[in-house]
Amino acid sequence: MTDIPSGFEKAQFGDGFLESTGPYYSRRRRGGLIIGLRIAGQHMNSAGMVHGGMLATLADVTLAQQIHVHEDPSIPMVTNSLTTNFLNAGRLGDWMEGHGQIDRIGGRIAYTSGQITCGDSIIMTMTGVFTLLRKR
Repeated sequence: MTDIPSGFEKAQFGDGFLESTGPYYSRRRRGGLIIGLRIAGQHMNSAGMVHGGMLATLADVTLAQQIHVHEDPSIPMVTNSLTTNFLNAGRLGDWMEGHGQIDRIGGRIAYTSGQITCGDSIIMTMTGVFTLLRKR
């Protein structure tokens, strides 16, 4: 799509599941990344809204990417817990942005939080706990 907001670039998260749910875009910001997604037909449910599983995936990607850009070099991780609060609906063609932050990070566990927005509307809030797969 050519209607991606200024400053966003196509994100490269690797092959696999995320390739089938995107395309995702990212924009650097102080302390992390904003993850963007233009809602297309494959992201919709039968009620004409963005599928909740798609929003949960965007939430997980957004929170995990905050840790990836924080760690140098990046380290693999797994999601322990993802809590989502659906506050609003998204529609076909909407531009969604995932905003996240690291609340606390240790040697093996990271705690994160954030929200997904569409314009001035908050679509979802989320928290995540991740296990960091550091080499020992």
